Amino acid sequence: MTLNITAKSLLSALLLSAALTACSSQESAETAAKGEHAEEAAEHAIKSSSAGLPDGRVAEGEKLANSTDTPSKQSCIECHGKEGAAPIDPTYPTLAGQYADYLEYAITSYRDGRRDQAVMKGQVGHLNDQQVADLAAYFASRKGNITDLSHVE
Repeated sequence: MTLNITAKSLLSALLLSAALTACSSQESAETAAKGEHAEEAAEHAIKSSSAGLPDGRVAEGEKLANSTDTPSKQSCIECHGKEGAAPIDPTYPTLAGQYADYLEYAITSYRDGRRDQAVMKGQVGHLNDQQVADLAAYFASRKGNITDLSHVE
């Protein structure tokens, strides 16, 4: 009986996985068929926020990333490097090329106290949701050395 339930669960999971893969492949093919450029696709990705934040504006995010109008009087790039791609310390994260959703999550976590780090709380504690989305959109649009595990078999 347990084996039969396990087999049914496995079959259900495989069918769901196949359906999701087919949907995602179809969307990818449709996007490629429309001839969208990589920058346009990246801009579209920036507009989808799982955190429920407003659409991020890359140009506004760039202004914020370079602004020293923060409680510490330091800009994001002073620690995370030009375009967020060259942190001044190896323990600081690279922001360039990171997923916008992840950046939104991380920034709001520092801002709202779910991540406890005094420097970052001071840097982002004053930001509203639109500013968080803008920063995330900017850094996500930059070229970085962020890799995923898609190449691992």
